[in-house]
Amino acid sequence: MVERSRAGTSPWSAGAGDRDRGLRDRTAGSDVARTVALSVAVVLQTVAGALGGSGALGEAVGTVANSYPTLVQPGGAAFSIWTLIYVLVLALAVRAALSGQRHREVHRQVGWWVAAAGVLNASWVLVFTQRWVVVAEVVIVALLVVLYLALLRLREHPATGWADRLLLHTPVGVYTGWVTVATVAGAASTGVALGFTPPWGLAVALGVFAVLGTTCLAVLTVTRVRPAAGYAAAVAWALAWIAVATSATLVIVASAVGALAVVLAATRALWTARDRTRFAWG
Repeated sequence: MVERSRAGTSPWSAGAGDRDRGLRDRTAGSDVARTVALSVAVVLQTVAGALGGSGALGEAVGTVANSYPTLVQPGGAAFSIWTLIYVLVLALAVRAALSGQRHREVHRQVGWWVAAAGVLNASWVLVFTQRWVVVAEVVIVALLVVLYLALLRLREHPATGWADRLLLHTPVGVYTGWVTVATVAGAASTGVALGFTPPWGLAVALGVFAVLGTTCLAVLTVTRVRPAAGYAAAVAWALAWIAVATSATLVIVASAVGALAVVLAATRALWTARDRTRFAWG
């Protein structure tokens, strides 16, 4: 009976089994490749950030940024958030590399975007320290797009616990929130680098417009995207430091109002959300 059963096995069934095994092997290989790419990218961006801040790659990032002063540049202490971002994303990559995590669909959907963000971040540091300011702005715009795509992917994959919330959703939210404001500040610096020096009144008007435009984007994001807490906190932090650093009264007011508006929008959306934990933390 056993031999008869074996002899009667359909070649189509055997072929299907081979295809299934092949698919599993390719999926496992893709998971390993993504994990390696993510790990390399986040280490690369961390090293680049440290070297760029010290001036080892050219001029220090702070030196270059301060040589193109604008009314919407956050105060120096604002940039300490990069340390938090690097630590959070490193923790994300370490956890994503664990054997119990690699196969999860959320990492398959988000991991490549976070890896791309790491490469773009490192690239931005490199070109900015060489004063290739226009190229740097193109890179940071691409970085913002990639981070938003990662954030939108997370909306489709609710966290399964606090480990997901703190080591996946929050890092992407904080990263995206900070880069949202940094992109606008970078655009202003790029204008100065290109020789655009408008009269004081026009400069103030443009500064107010930039701050309020950023606020509108942030308010829309915190009311539509999950998680909201990390993103809102990072945007509010950046806007508050613009208010501290700027010399224009109207920009101070706009930045303070913007920071408050983002916090209030997130709070109101949280209050009305069906699942407040998911809304805030993923």
